[in-house]
Amino acid sequence: MADSPPRIVRPLSPHLQIYRPLFTMMMSIVHRITGCALYFGTALLVWWLLAAAASPTAYALFANVAGSWIGRLVLLGYTWALLHHAMGGIRHFIWDSIHGFGPKERLLYAQASLAGSIILTILVWVIGLAVKA
Repeated sequence: MADSPPRIVRPLSPHLQIYRPLFTMMMSIVHRITGCALYFGTALLVWWLLAAAASPTAYALFANVAGSWIGRLVLLGYTWALLHHAMGGIRHFIWDSIHGFGPKERLLYAQASLAGSIILTILVWVIGLAVKA
């Protein structure tokens, strides 16, 4: 048998315990988390549509669950996750056009996506509650 070359000892890649958490890093992680939350939260939309198509009793059950305080809290979180993920998508779309790669621009876009998602969530809920009343 031929002798194999000696194994090269390479340094290990640093992980989260080495890096100082940056705002842009946290927003990247939150973007992934909201994507997963939207995957599971879509079951709420399916339940709503199936309940509306099935019977008044099924829709009443959904309305009771969604209208409870915990149901509204989940819907509020789903609304924020949807808008935050969309704002992150807009940020990525800007990057796809080869703009905003500087450190100041990255931080500004990350802050804008967080602030925009919070403001839009409040706006959607205020309008929704005003229309309902």
